[in-house]
Amino acid sequence: MVGSLLLRVLLSGNAYDRVIIFVRNKVKASHPKLIQHVVDFDNPETYQDLIEEGDMYCCLGTTIKKAKTQEAFEKVDLTYPIEFAKAGVAKGIKQFLIVSSLGADPQSGNFYLRTKGKCEEALRVQAFKSISIFRPSLLLGRRKEFRLGEKLLTIFMGIISVFMVGPLRKYRAIRAKKVAYAMYAIARRGTVGFHAYESDEIADIYSQERLRK
Repeated sequence: MVGSLLLRVLLSGNAYDRVIIFVRNKVKASHPKLIQHVVDFDNPETYQDLIEEGDMYCCLGTTIKKAKTQEAFEKVDLTYPIEFAKAGVAKGIKQFLIVSSLGADPQSGNFYLRTKGKCEEALRVQAFKSISIFRPSLLLGRRKEFRLGEKLLTIFMGIISVFMVGPLRKYRAIRAKKVAYAMYAIARRGTVGFHAYESDEIADIYSQERLRK
């Protein structure tokens, strides 16, 4: 969901002359700046030589329901992003931006958050000039598939969000488009080093970006 919205932001913005995407299946999008590469994510050699210098964004992710096993989930949310990061370093990519999750922690007792934390930990040692981690809370937006549990949680979060202030503000649900805009905004700032932005910070970055327009 974030990836598709980010693609629209990148194509409509003026920061890049070309936007190259790596996908499993071709997306229904057409734009003079857009270049699509359909690749085999299990075989990095199929895409390594297609990477060019620039900024690298990663929005890879799945669910246990889709993946069916923890091993398959780890492949998408941990192995694939790290393989792309390594390939990016080899090609001279200086800036890497990725969607993670609020609460990501390699020591977490929650499998999902532990996997996200392991991914962040592995990225820290990659030789990028800048690494930006975006940790949203519950993502709001139009998904391709219906998720009953997530729908119920969204309703619940909408009711209690008014009470989430101060330190609790980062737990508020956030629209996926805000994450996409925040990623684009941070990429243009040219930060250096490792930075992690939690949900409330992402919302603030989005607001600041909209105020400038």
